[in-house]
Amino acid sequence: MNKSDLIGKMASDAGVTKAQAQAALNSFIKASTTALKKGDKVILVGFGTFSVSKRSARKGRNPQTGKEINIPAKKVVRFKAGADLSGTVK
Repeated sequence: MNKSDLIGKMASDAGVTKAQAQAALNSFIKASTTALKKGDKVILVGFGTFSVSKRSARKGRNPQTGKEINIPAKKVVRFKAGADLSGTVK
């Protein structure tokens, strides 16, 4: 399912126009991005939790040359599925 499929499904389920569903989805994405950027968690009970974690710097290898390279530290977004979502997908 891509973004336009999701917007169509949201619009039909909620009984709103696709433009309204797109505005709601874009608002959710913007609010979630802002919260994660500040280091907050986004918790959707039953669905899951989005959080930011730090990945430390490490050594790696270039697969083409075999030469050792340094991979810098960075922040990554993590998602942990909630119990309801996990149970439904099983």
